[in-house]
Amino acid sequence: MKDILAEIVEKKRDLVAEAKRRLPFAELKARARERCGGFYMTKHFQARDWNLIAECKLQSPAKGRLCRTHTVDELARIYAENGASMLSVHTDPHFLGSNEDLVRVRSLVDLPLLRKDFIIDEYQIFEARMLGADAVLLIARILSPAQLREYVFRAWEIGLDVLVEVHDEADMKAALATPAEFIGINNRNLQTFTTSIENTLELLPKVEESRTFISESGIFSAADARRLQEAGCGGILVGEGLVRADDVAEMTRRLAEPCALAKESA
Repeated sequence: MKDILAEIVEKKRDLVAEAKRRLPFAELKARARERCGGFYMTKHFQARDWNLIAECKLQSPAKGRLCRTHTVDELARIYAENGASMLSVHTDPHFLGSNEDLVRVRSLVDLPLLRKDFIIDEYQIFEARMLGADAVLLIARILSPAQLREYVFRAWEIGLDVLVEVHDEADMKAALATPAEFIGINNRNLQTFTTSIENTLELLPKVEESRTFISESGIFSAADARRLQEAGCGGILVGEGLVRADDVAEMTRRLAEPCALAKESA
């Protein structure tokens, strides 16, 4: 079976090597430290009981083009105007993302921004800060436990929040061995890219740690969001479920306040 994740990671090594040739690490660090942030994601999430991380996602490596009706910039504005707590911006070409997308979105909205990418080198963490991100995604599956812990601290050093992504119990064990506050449970099989929110619902009861858990992928309705909220999630990260909706603004509102909408319709 084709291993999409392995292919992306292998290509990422080449992309990072090329980035280092264009901008040496020492210079990148200097630029990044000039933009040290203040944990914007943490402050935003502490102010709310439920958070929607809305993803500016145009393409999936498994399903191809997902959205042709909106640009990344348009999606960012719609999400910001309709209740999203935070935006996720892809910078990986497999998702039609680019570093420039993150820079533009930073200039358009006043919300925390997550750099969504496959981080395999600390260079990318400093690059995220330079581009204007407020947080980075660290995928437990593609990092050793030592790397994962090291990268959490590296991000914190320059004011970046961290969302550590897990898929199964082994990933969760590695994530909980770090002090990361935000843990994302990926409902997508990282080899086949199929999704089911049952993955979050099965993993959450096995975890007693007082962290903020974010369910990622496979969320297509307010009913899905309500199930996850009631199960103990502090929020959701949604891409495809938003960009493929008939009315992106309406779906953003529904996912941003799932329980409130349920009470209104009761």
